[in-house]
Amino acid sequence: MKYLVISDIHGSFKYLSLAIKAFNDFKCDKIICLGDILYHGPRNDLPEEYNPKKCIELLNQYQDIIEAVNGNCDAEVDQMVLNFKIQNNHFTNVNNTKVYLCHGHHLDTVDETAKIVLYGHTHISLIEIKDGILYLNPGSISIPKGDKINSFCIIDDNNMATIYDFNYNVKDAIQL
Repeated sequence: MKYLVISDIHGSFKYLSLAIKAFNDFKCDKIICLGDILYHGPRNDLPEEYNPKKCIELLNQYQDIIEAVNGNCDAEVDQMVLNFKIQNNHFTNVNNTKVYLCHGHHLDTVDETAKIVLYGHTHISLIEIKDGILYLNPGSISIPKGDKINSFCIIDDNNMATIYDFNYNVKDAIQL
């Protein structure tokens, strides 16, 4: 299976639409969303084309193939309008590889049995190995920080994880 891994949508219909375009262009099968879906948060400026209602409509069209975790800007009301479950941090199976999903605002509480962690929150794409654990952050699709490049990740059938910008330029890649 191919996975689109996104984080920190923050209600930007423009960048969610571009992410869905990438989902289709890369012929993905599933979407992993690492939190901060609808609300922009009190510390962030409004993202481009901020429109949570349109984001809800678009995301609900993909409800059967989205696996999502809670972000620090997600609220109980978000679950009331989205037709897929927003879960707490948990393990999932990605092409027969056990992967820990979390938003990243509590990285100090990552399950110690994790070997691979997908997280968001910082709005900066990153691939690093720390204490024997591979950490991958796809960056923010809507409000990037650091290099200011809106980004996402594709995990392909061979468990190659590649971080792209929306021009489909490769920013980084690693074999999971």
